Parts: sequence; C-alpha cells; structure tokens
Amino acid sequence: MSQERFKPLAPDEMTPEQRGVADAIMAGPRGSLRGPFPVLLYSPRIADLAQRLGAYVRFDSVLPQQLRELAILVVARHWTAQYEWYAHREMGLKAGLDPAIPDAIAAGRRPPLNREQVVIYDFATELLERKQVGDATFAAVRDAFDMQAVVDLVGTIGYYGLVAMTLNVNRTALPPGATPLPPLADR
Repeated sequence: MSQERFKPLAPDEMTPEQRGVADAIMAGPRGSLRGPFPVLLYSPRIADLAQRLGAYVRFDSVLPQQLRELAILVVARHWTAQYEWYAHREMGLKAGLDPAIPDAIAAGRRPPLNREQVVIYDFATELLERKQVGDATFAAVRDAFDMQAVVDLVGTIGYYGLVAMTLNVNRTALPPGATPLPPLADR
C-alpha cells in the first residue's frame, strides 16, 4: 500500500471547528483519533456527524456487540478495507465471535454461524452484493429482533461502508506486523 493521502492534522494546524470535533472524539468512548477520523477532520462537519452516528452504531445500537461486529466484518471484507478489518476482527473476537467466522469471511467463504448470526450475515451480504434485501431476509431480521434492529443493522452497514471507503481512499496503513486481508479471486 502506498503512503497515506491525508496527513494527520496536528492540533496547532486545526481550525477551531476541527479542534472541537477532535476533542469530542478523544473525550468519547473511542479515546483517540484513529481510523477514518484523521481524514474526516478535513471536513469537520462531516467528521462530527459521522462520529456521532458511529458512536451510536458502535456503542449503543440495539444489536448485540457480537452481531454488530459480524456485520462490520462483512462490510470490511466487501470493501477489502484493511484497517477496518484489522480493528474489527480483534473486536469481534473479544465480543465472542468464533475465530472460524472471520477466517471464513476473510477467505470469501460462508462462515459457520449460529441462528442469530445467520440472520445478520445474510442481511449484510445480500444488501452489499445485491444492493437490496429480499422479503425473506428482511423478515428474518425483523422476526429475530425487531424493526429498530433492522434500522440499526442498515445504519451499521452504511456507516461502516463510509468508514471503509474513507480508509481505502486514504490508503490507511496497517500497524507493523498486521496481516492484510488477501484479495478475493472473483474481484
């Protein structure tokens, strides 16, 4: 991967609006400026709106953390978003995902899943690959959870799509020693 395209802004290089958003991010549950936020700060209004949506999706969604992380991994694999994959693979494992799940997703295979995970995986995969969700897939999420969960799942997929695209445009580097996602044969 080439050098990152957006130079992280030092505090003394930030406008007051950028500094306010950066301070809010660092004071929140993330605790630091990493991932897409060094890029998003170049548009502080987008950074602020994105970080607030992301905070809800990541920390307060009605979907259990393990299922959110599964959806995020599906998004990261879809976009081959290296940094997103690196960060959320670890978070998924900490949330209780069986390591066979991210391993299969990384390889482009359907993972071994329990009933709730199947519902999330099928919805996310169908939405990303077909750009729509069929009636049976929609009903499966609605019936397993509720209508708010359907909206939260769509929000998770959409938000992490924004994150993936931002990271990919920037060419955000992986930490030294991190294993990159392999390319998929069909892409």
